Amino acid sequence: MTTIDRPARWRSPASWSLRTRLIAIMVVLLTALGLVVGGTAEIYLHKTLYERLDDQVQEASDRALGMGPGHGGGGPYDRQRYWQDRPAPGAGAGSIAVFFLANTDGSVTQNGGGLVVYQSTTTTDESADPRPNNVYGTLPAEALTQLAGVQPGGFHSVSLEGLTDYRVYAVTTPDGMTLVTALKLDATRSTLLKVAGMTSGAVLITLIIAGWAGAVIIRRTLKPLNRVAATATRVSELKLDRGEVELAQRVPESDTDPRTEVGAVGAALNRMLDHVGSALEARHASETQVRQFVADASHELRTPLAAIRGYAELSRRSRQPVPDEVSHVLRRVESEALRMTALVEDLLLLARLDAGRPLAHEPVDLTMLVVDAVSDAHAAGPGHDWQLDLPDEPVSVLGDGQRLHQVLANLLANARTHTPEGTTVVVGVAAEADAAVLRVTDFGPGIPAELQPHIFERFARGDSSRSRAAGSTGLGLSIVHAVVSAHQGTVGVRSVPGRTEFTVRLPLVESSQTASLQAEPEPIHQHVAQVVQ
Repeated sequence: MTTIDRPARWRSPASWSLRTRLIAIMVVLLTALGLVVGGTAEIYLHKTLYERLDDQVQEASDRALGMGPGHGGGGPYDRQRYWQDRPAPGAGAGSIAVFFLANTDGSVTQNGGGLVVYQSTTTTDESADPRPNNVYGTLPAEALTQLAGVQPGGFHSVSLEGLTDYRVYAVTTPDGMTLVTALKLDATRSTLLKVAGMTSGAVLITLIIAGWAGAVIIRRTLKPLNRVAATATRVSELKLDRGEVELAQRVPESDTDPRTEVGAVGAALNRMLDHVGSALEARHASETQVRQFVADASHELRTPLAAIRGYAELSRRSRQPVPDEVSHVLRRVESEALRMTALVEDLLLLARLDAGRPLAHEPVDLTMLVVDAVSDAHAAGPGHDWQLDLPDEPVSVLGDGQRLHQVLANLLANARTHTPEGTTVVVGVAAEADAAVLRVTDFGPGIPAELQPHIFERFARGDSSRSRAAGSTGLGLSIVHAVVSAHQGTVGVRSVPGRTEFTVRLPLVESSQTASLQAEPEPIHQHVAQVVQ
């Protein structure tokens, strides 16, 4: 058997509820909005911080070249042209200022500068400069090689070996040297990471709050739609196929405002229910009229049919000789009158059951009922092989014994009529759970598959593939269905070529109600022996 792999429900948005889809759409939109706003802020902050850092690197380069505010004005920057031997005033610890000199052989050598190292001044001279006395430290050889390769012009981010990440700027001095200045990127990148983390956290918290609030708001907003759906569900659970149906379910007036989408749906559903209710009332009135006509016609036909049968029988008993041809005609009249009487009785019974006329409600021993019915069937069809499958203990139900006997008689007549002589028919009774089960199984040609869904409809007939020795009114199985339904039971059929099984399930009677039946047990085995013989 081939199985179809279905995607998980969360992978198939088409199977989500409207509320889930609305919440998902809202969360997706808010997520996209948060990413756009956060990303834009992060990009702008990145650009601002790096521009500020580049200005600081440029300023540090100018100070190292003696181009500070005091250049040419008698300030401290006039002590020497370049700050090659010690850092320029204001140079921060950890910054880099390296002078490179190009040799004639194309190599590059360091000509001053280095890594600015913090060194505090310890002196008792009150006139001395209290500011830190920073010095140049030695750079790792790998870092020095990386800096020597930086080309003048533009700012670069470089990860120096043995140190950390730096923002680097190179410039050519007027006397042909190359000054490479660098400031750490740690503070700038730390700020960017903190802002990104705070933004992500804020967006996540906003999504959680918005998702929860949105779910509450959407749930409340969709309550009218849920009420409309609940009304439609209640209507769908009603049985509308037969009988009088009171279609009182309606959408509340508060949910039928045509100015809203849900109200328009509710109003349309109410209008549809009004039309359906009117159609059901008209259908029920028509059914009642037809049933009443059938009951009246059947009742009125009983008298003339009895008269026809009586006159036909009386003519055959006349002392005067009757020609053979007339005698044959009278026998045919009496035979057809009998057949029509049976049809009228069946129609009258169905009409009474449709009208809800109550049946008898008394304990019935199904076991003895089966024995008697099979005994009658054996007498009517001795050419069939009738078999019984009975339990050790009697099985009883509450109902109308005469009508239940008619159910069994119709099922057995159906098996006898529609199967050839010699066919085995097994009739069984059993108690299963809370139901008494009757089974009539024949091993004949079977019922056509296209006829099985309609087998219990009135005037349903099998095709020629089920040969029969006598005619059929097509009402036998419909009476079975009507009587079993009146007893709060069910009847079903399963048929394949070579086996047809009718199953009747009836509610079991309580054990206290069967005590009177079991006080004087019937000699069941004696009846079974008589039937089998």
